[in-house]
Amino acid sequence: MSLYCGIACRRKFFWCYRLLSTYVTKTRYLFELKEDDDACKKAQQTGAFYLFHSLAPLLQTSAHQYLAPRHSLLELERLLGKFGQDAQRIEDSVLIGCSEQQEAWFALDLGLDSSFSISASLHKPEMETELKGSFIELRNALFQLNARDASLLSTAQALLRWHDAHQFCSRSGQPTKKNVAGSKRVCPSNNIIYYPQMAPVVITLVSDGTRCLLARQSSFPKGMYSALAGFCDIGESVEETIRREVAEEVGLEVESLQYYASQHWPFPSGSLMIACHATVKPGQTEIQVNLRELETAAWFSHDDVATALKRKGPYTQQQNGTFPFWLPPKLAISHQLIKEWVEKQICSSLPA
Repeated sequence: MSLYCGIACRRKFFWCYRLLSTYVTKTRYLFELKEDDDACKKAQQTGAFYLFHSLAPLLQTSAHQYLAPRHSLLELERLLGKFGQDAQRIEDSVLIGCSEQQEAWFALDLGLDSSFSISASLHKPEMETELKGSFIELRNALFQLNARDASLLSTAQALLRWHDAHQFCSRSGQPTKKNVAGSKRVCPSNNIIYYPQMAPVVITLVSDGTRCLLARQSSFPKGMYSALAGFCDIGESVEETIRREVAEEVGLEVESLQYYASQHWPFPSGSLMIACHATVKPGQTEIQVNLRELETAAWFSHDDVATALKRKGPYTQQQNGTFPFWLPPKLAISHQLIKEWVEKQICSSLPA
């Protein structure tokens, strides 16, 4: 038995080491592409490109799901040539990742202004016909994509948007130039380097021990509730942001905090969602909703939330004029945060 366990442990160690080696190799390859323009240009020769038009990704439908088609450099050059565009426009592309086999992945927006285009942008309807797909707003398609495509397209959109908004140096006013990978922009007149940035946002599930607090903004789909969320102010720690946001939005004072996980979120312009659990002080659970921030907020029982987790929204209006209570889709970190709270409640109720 001990011999078998020893062999099993060595096998497990071998596979863990192999997985780590693959990850390290891929990570260092991406680092090389970001730092070496020639290496990145070489990677484009055998890489794959995801296409966008005015920040909307090209998607195709398949079995009630969206798929993100990829194009080789040769296919992209042919496409640009057919629409009277210079292949030099490919220099507007940004690196968004790579496979374990080191196939580099890039994203290119054909609808944003480009210094390499004859006209400001390519016409979307003609492009969609040629590409046998549709340019669909990412917000409308995100939850119908598989996890890998959702992550890649979110990264791509955030990078493309950042480059489109940072074409000039804030100090000199002169045009900035991106490197081939799109990992930075440099002002040629003063050598200031600009790097893509994300805005930190806390998303907090507040609990009083047996209930959790959920809220909705007027912009949410009808019937959907989520955890509280807000941007970090300059100078704040994550803990300070959570305490301030909870106090501002629902008038409660947080007693304890626990970090859960984080997630990149492409809306409105690229955010780092930092998800945490928080509990309020005993006996201080009366909600005072800040109507400038929220439409409504309420306490929900474990059973209410567990039932809502099983629903798939959005929903149509019911006969009594209301909408069923539902939660963000599984891909959103708020869904996972709420789900963990439900599972913890079940575990804590089990006999020891």
